[in-house]
Amino acid sequence: MSRIAKMPVSIPSGVEFKMDEQQIIVKGAGGQLTLAQNALVKITDVSGSVSFSAANDSRNADALTGTMRQLVNNMVLGVTKGFEKKLTLIGVGYKVQATGNKLNLTVGYSHPVDKVMPEGITVTTPTPTEVVIKGADRQRVGQVAAEIRAIRPPEPYKGKGIRYADEKVAIKETKKK
Repeated sequence: MSRIAKMPVSIPSGVEFKMDEQQIIVKGAGGQLTLAQNALVKITDVSGSVSFSAANDSRNADALTGTMRQLVNNMVLGVTKGFEKKLTLIGVGYKVQATGNKLNLTVGYSHPVDKVMPEGITVTTPTPTEVVIKGADRQRVGQVAAEIRAIRPPEPYKGKGIRYADEKVAIKETKKK
């Protein structure tokens, strides 16, 4: 069994954890998240913490035990604190503006690009070249950040484009004659 699967997930006060045969439901101040139950993982709910163990001795059950534990832990963290990703726009004239659930990007194309945010994701722009994506579901926050970055990924010669705030882009040297 993995080391991660051995650690129980503690459920803080203010978070409601329910499970049935098909799904796991976690409710909190940040919203409600659901996850499909897996038959290879046995989940035991002891007051205040949730433990995970493999249902049989298969290799697949061992792998899924650690995965399910981490997914439930991310759900608990999501409904309590939430997750966020920061993006930065680098380039002359590159700017972004958030209006409601839409993101309007001007990133060097002949037209502005509009990106509609899915339900449960909030976007703010503290400055015209920064985007902060927040939400309770870690996977959806990362997916939306990747989709926004894919509109104009950073290019390797000048570094222009949309990048994560902590991303380092290796700048290539241009061809010499």
